[in-house]
Amino acid sequence: MKVLIADDHAVVRRGLMQILKDKFPEITIGEAATAQETLEQVWNDRWDVVVLDISMPGRSGLDALKEIKTSHPKVPVLILSIESERQFGVRVIKAGAAGFLNKDSAPETLVCAVRKLLSGHRYISPSLAEQLANDAAHGSTVLPHERLSDREFEILLKITSGNTVGQIAEAFGLSVKTVSTHRTRILEKMGMVSNAELTHYAMIHNLFSRDDSNHDLSP
Repeated sequence: MKVLIADDHAVVRRGLMQILKDKFPEITIGEAATAQETLEQVWNDRWDVVVLDISMPGRSGLDALKEIKTSHPKVPVLILSIESERQFGVRVIKAGAAGFLNKDSAPETLVCAVRKLLSGHRYISPSLAEQLANDAAHGSTVLPHERLSDREFEILLKITSGNTVGQIAEAFGLSVKTVSTHRTRILEKMGMVSNAELTHYAMIHNLFSRDDSNHDLSP
């Protein structure tokens, strides 16, 4: 049994490794700290499950997810994120993920999710299943933030949480100019003209990003 853990925080990777090793003594675990490292590991080895963080420097975990599903469609990917299921759950499942797990989840939930994926099933919580059903029933209704690309959506969350362009650029390993271009496109796609409008929209739709400094998934 081989599991690849992709997260840019070493302490998170070590915590996840310990949780899985405690429950799966025969497990072999690989590590990746960036989307590019993740893709190289997937291309060069065989993995039973990939546990993938969404927010990593440079290319996002969502970019990596899409490439994995293109090159290795049978490899199940469990998305792990500090962001809420409400914000990213439907988006990642539509992109091909086999499950979504918040980093606040209990260690037992991670083990349960990995077991589900190993058995050939998806890990979908009841609340996410309801979101997917509602989305299918009202597929013609597209909210403004749903028009955004994955990277634009990630940047929207940072903007509406009060991050400056410079802080966002540093967080994603991008240039300030690139982030500014993304911001312009976000405003255009959503029909808005200021960060204040974006923030008001985020309040209405509960789209605030969460603090990346505290992760409860620990042994």
